[in-house]
Amino acid sequence: MQTQPPCFEELTQVCLHGCCPSPFSEPREKVNKISSTSAASRRNFALVTTSSIFPNTQFTDHESLPSLQESFDEFTKAYPQYSDTSQVDEIRAREYSHLSLSNHTCLDYIGIGLFSYSQLKNRESSTTHQPDIPFFSVSYKAGSLKTQLLHGGEESELESAMKKRIMKFLNISENDYSMVFTANRTSAFKILAESYPFQTSSKLLTVYDYESEAVQAMVNSSEKKGARIMPAEFSWPRLRIHSSKLKNMLVSKRKKKKKRGLFAFPLHSRVTGARYPYLWMNIAQDNGWHILIDACALGPKDMDSFGLSLFRPDFLICSFYKVFGENPSGFGCLFVKKSTVPVLENSASTGMVNLVPEANLFQILEKPPATNGDHLEQTSVAAKETLTLEHGESSEIQNAEIMENPKGSEISESSLEIECRCLNQVDSLGLVMISNRSRYLINWLVNALMKLKHPNTEGISLVTIYGPKIKFDRGPALAFNVFDWKGEKVEPVLVQKLADRSNISLSYGLLHHIWFADKYHEEKNTLIGKKNSPENDTRKNKADLRVTVVTAALGFLTNFEDTYRFWAFVAQFLDADFVEKARWRYTALNQKTIEV
Repeated sequence: MQTQPPCFEELTQVCLHGCCPSPFSEPREKVNKISSTSAASRRNFALVTTSSIFPNTQFTDHESLPSLQESFDEFTKAYPQYSDTSQVDEIRAREYSHLSLSNHTCLDYIGIGLFSYSQLKNRESSTTHQPDIPFFSVSYKAGSLKTQLLHGGEESELESAMKKRIMKFLNISENDYSMVFTANRTSAFKILAESYPFQTSSKLLTVYDYESEAVQAMVNSSEKKGARIMPAEFSWPRLRIHSSKLKNMLVSKRKKKKKRGLFAFPLHSRVTGARYPYLWMNIAQDNGWHILIDACALGPKDMDSFGLSLFRPDFLICSFYKVFGENPSGFGCLFVKKSTVPVLENSASTGMVNLVPEANLFQILEKPPATNGDHLEQTSVAAKETLTLEHGESSEIQNAEIMENPKGSEISESSLEIECRCLNQVDSLGLVMISNRSRYLINWLVNALMKLKHPNTEGISLVTIYGPKIKFDRGPALAFNVFDWKGEKVEPVLVQKLADRSNISLSYGLLHHIWFADKYHEEKNTLIGKKNSPENDTRKNKADLRVTVVTAALGFLTNFEDTYRFWAFVAQFLDADFVEKARWRYTALNQKTIEV
């Protein structure tokens, strides 16, 4: 089995090995050769997965599943290079011990972590008073995005240092891009829509196979300014982009070039795991669109293979959370290309935030001199305020450890450095290790789920997976539904609640903008006619079939035991009485009954 070849390290080149499927800027002969090798590698990977993991086997009883150890042995035989990722397991054991102690499987985190759990606990244990105080909090600031980008404002040493660390992590140049902190991902999309000149560039073209609160906020703000909303469609059943329709929307028929609007493009789906060809960005730019890259669903090192200096999008949005498995609260980041800033309008916006240290809580702690005579001092920044954001999101950030080497007792902005230990760990692991590990785990999980069949039903599948199945370059996200032996869908919210009872955190979402070819007419009618599908009952949604799904997302700290526990949980639905048994059990324990 071949693994993913290393990506080019220089951002001026494009990775041709699945990370960035866009073969420009190379001689045709070289591209053809690389593409042929890459395609063979992908085919070989899928063949090994299907032929080596539970070959010719179906599981019809959850009690007949192989043990964790037996499954892991099969897994490592299929993917022997998984052992090369043992450094991740060491980091997890050392820095994120709460995951093992709580026996908690976290499959609902999207974004990038800032700090480690060990970092948080070490700070709490060393603080004698008020150990739960965060090191900084956020505060809203009103104003114009354009004014903020052009002229800035008062910025604390903490905020400046955090910006520098994030831009370094994402390989984004401060010479080319400006950045603002936002309360969350939704705020970033909304702020950009409020500032974008839809009066002159009147279209908003979005490429999302799922319903997103953040994208909807952008759509609502854009419509108020007169924008024409144009959503891409996705072909059933793989949910690939409907290429001809998207191309028709992107390509201008006029010879005179004019900015057509805003093209909001996620590099891959945070729900289905589908990756989208970067070629669409090139087509959009050639036809006069401003490009917004939604990087919120990227793996923690995927920006290393993006080729930012080649594509140079006008806007980029990403999000960060505090500690994996501890608290998903955090903040969003909106990046704007400096040459694009003058295009924006001076519109008042809410949702931008400052990271606010409290000056009276600065403490200068002198340490013994180092061998070179320098004095290292540590400054801790703390703030009591915890701000609760819209939709219940909290923007509290804990345990930012700030290390500096000031002259005398002054606090020097140029020497301020934040220890974001999770970012440091990701940097040390690198793109290849992280992407290979997630590739092995997500494809094993997809294969294992498809092996679950209802007994005595001529092989009716327990699970339906939407989007890519076993695929070399699929993302680490999964959208699926569970069906009973009669073919009726088990409501995703119920699956989520039962998973939560098993200490497994899942999410649920809504797929939309699905296009059916004529040969899938019966499947379309089946989905429309499904019971328990209120999402398709209203006249508003008649033209846009929507499907509620359970979602799972694998992070860089996910291990094989996490995926096995998830598989074993889903397999319990092979028992026809599992849901009813669970309802009776929770009622008997005087807990709230879960409604089906």
